[in-house]
Amino acid sequence: MTRILVIDDDVQVCTMLERFFARKGYEVDVAYDGFQGITKFHPEKTNLVITDLVMPEKEGIETVMELRSRHPDVKIIAISGGGRVGPESYLEIARELGAQRTFEKPVDFDELLGAVEELTA
Repeated sequence: MTRILVIDDDVQVCTMLERFFARKGYEVDVAYDGFQGITKFHPEKTNLVITDLVMPEKEGIETVMELRSRHPDVKIIAISGGGRVGPESYLEIARELGAQRTFEKPVDFDELLGAVEELTA
């Protein structure tokens, strides 16, 4: 079974994504910041990471960089609602650092599902 790690400081976003993907037959782990996400990521168990980019403590950009440097083959989807400079800038940086797909919040769940299916096929 495909396992997804969702990293987002917004509990509601984590809950929505966890329920959505569980109904679609995925196993889902949740972390509420980049530190927890790095700790919960296990390359032998986790098939895909969905991470927010603007979070307190360890931001998503740092998380993407660390995951990519430790595990070059990890599949990453970055999501962002923006921050001081708007989501487009953060998402562009995430793509340059190795996120295979990026989505602006609010995320279209059908498009996100399509990206997950494509990346985990």
